[in-house]
Amino acid sequence: MEPPVQPGGFDLSQLMLQAQQMQDGMARAQRELAESTVTGSAGGGLVTATLTGSGELVGLEISSEAVDPADTETLADLVIAAVRDARHEVEQLTEELMGPVTGGLGDLAGGLGLPGMPGLPG
Repeated sequence: MEPPVQPGGFDLSQLMLQAQQMQDGMARAQRELAESTVTGSAGGGLVTATLTGSGELVGLEISSEAVDPADTETLADLVIAAVRDARHEVEQLTEELMGPVTGGLGDLAGGLGLPGMPGLPG
């Protein structure tokens, strides 16, 4: 016997199953992100920044060649650029890990059209 189909033509038990699968996938992806680190660099590797998958700065390496006491402004710019580069890497890793999980979000709602929810019609 098939589960009852709710008004509107969608199967509530199937919707709940998909929601649980998505929640499990998101939890896995979040764990993997939390355990990951990425590195960004600037100035041809003169400055490198290491961030966790959650975006926390956990390492900063500055080559002695990048240090000029008379020009700290350039060094500051290199640090900022390296952190931005690492942040971009975090964003790419997040998309790579979370995309497969959240990519089917529109299908999950069965086209219900939930306003304000990214990836969902409405």
